[in-house]
Amino acid sequence: MSLDRGPSTRLLHNSLFTATIAHMAAKPDKDKSSAAAVNKKAYRNFELVEKFEAGLQLLGTEVKSLREGQADLNGSYARIRNDECWLVGASITQYAQASTYNHEPLRDRKLLLHKAQIRKITIKLEQRGFTLVPLKVYFNDRGLAKAQLALARGKRQYDKRKTITERDQKRDVDRSMKKYRK
Repeated sequence: MSLDRGPSTRLLHNSLFTATIAHMAAKPDKDKSSAAAVNKKAYRNFELVEKFEAGLQLLGTEVKSLREGQADLNGSYARIRNDECWLVGASITQYAQASTYNHEPLRDRKLLLHKAQIRKITIKLEQRGFTLVPLKVYFNDRGLAKAQLALARGKRQYDKRKTITERDQKRDVDRSMKKYRK
């Protein structure tokens, strides 16, 4: 006794089977460039003049902690010493499964930049009022740890208020325009 009911039934069965396998095999899309750590206060406290991307020289346990999102950039900054750029004050929590071979959470980490970029940043930092601030640490498409840095100038209190006022006004205008877009 055969359960075959014809070629159309077989075709439907095969396409459903293929769709199920494809759905099961599809891995959830993880945004590889999603930030492992973001310095939100930098956007509020500084006027960002120019942005740079730098590689990070990390230990294995630091990479694993970053992938888990166990990092904090608040209060951190970048400094140039001996023609090398260093990330100072960034905290990457120790990796729980690492036992004795763990890293120091607050150690200085080397930032990988080209010599020309370092020279350009050094010239800007010698000017009064500029600082080098890390904005975020993330993994790029190739899975490499990167840090986004910005040459920044500190904001005064009235500059912060002005920014908040402009943002609120823009939000109000967008709200009022929303009913006319339909």
